[in-house]
Amino acid sequence: MNSTLPEQLKDAADALLEGVSRKDLAVRSAAVTAHYRSGQGSRAAIAGKQDALAYLVARLPATYAVAAAVFEALREAAPDFTPASLLDAGAGPGTASWAALQAWPALSDITLADASATLLALAESLAVDTDLAQANFLSRDLVSGDLPTADLVVANFVLAEIATQDVVVDRLYAAAKDVLVLIEPGAPEGFARIRDARARLIGQGAHVLGPCTHANACPMIAPDWCHFSQRLPRSRDHMQAKGATVPYEDERYAWVAVSRTRVSAHEARARVLAPPKDAKPGITFKLCTPEGLEERFVARREKETFAEVRKLEWGDVFPLPHRGRGPG
Repeated sequence: MNSTLPEQLKDAADALLEGVSRKDLAVRSAAVTAHYRSGQGSRAAIAGKQDALAYLVARLPATYAVAAAVFEALREAAPDFTPASLLDAGAGPGTASWAALQAWPALSDITLADASATLLALAESLAVDTDLAQANFLSRDLVSGDLPTADLVVANFVLAEIATQDVVVDRLYAAAKDVLVLIEPGAPEGFARIRDARARLIGQGAHVLGPCTHANACPMIAPDWCHFSQRLPRSRDHMQAKGATVPYEDERYAWVAVSRTRVSAHEARARVLAPPKDAKPGITFKLCTPEGLEERFVARREKETFAEVRKLEWGDVFPLPHRGRGPG
């Protein structure tokens, strides 16, 4: 999985940012980031074109990297899923559409829907003379507007901005011919939205593709929450806009993918829920299994088993059968 922006998207963004004051971008980017961290989202953060450009610098790299990571996990869970159509719901500048095109280059029918005229205009500007140029750009409210159906429907960092989340989750699932993907910030509030949506979708007969390897009740108990982390490189503009001193960023996120028609290739396995704890005797993994949470210790002396798991990272699927021990 490549977390860096596709060259076409990077070039289009650079062209839009040419001649724009980096000082003004930094000020606006700080405001955009503050709005998102407070849970207000794009409606509060983006009032006009200059704010949209600040979003392009401050948020697009991270939301792209997360979408790319989720789609890679989805491809592993459903290797035979080859969507021909995509609905990018609450598309913003089209971030998820770009990531989906990298994951499934054969996508030919792409619709970007957003209620923000400013962000939709930005998405169209970024798509000119690129692989996304033939996409449909639809001004649409996800709560009440008609939504086209598609093989793959994705809402990438969208639910936090909607008061009637259950209504929108139902509408997005109704629009999905096969797979629905929901991605939210990796904070407790974001996870709560994902957990509620997951339970609601399972109740409607959906099959969970990820990150869960089962459709049982979520075993996570507060104050803990299920989330993952994606590291991405920072460009010079990104570093300047965010006042950063290190050349990378770690974006935390929560997600769920469900399908109407297929089950996960990882069903009945386990997912690594935290960075593994590597010590001299061996490695300890925090796992979510069909029976609940489990801490699994793999000793270095178990050479064959240890070789299978030693390179596993946070978010990976654990390749060995779980033991059904319950919370560790």
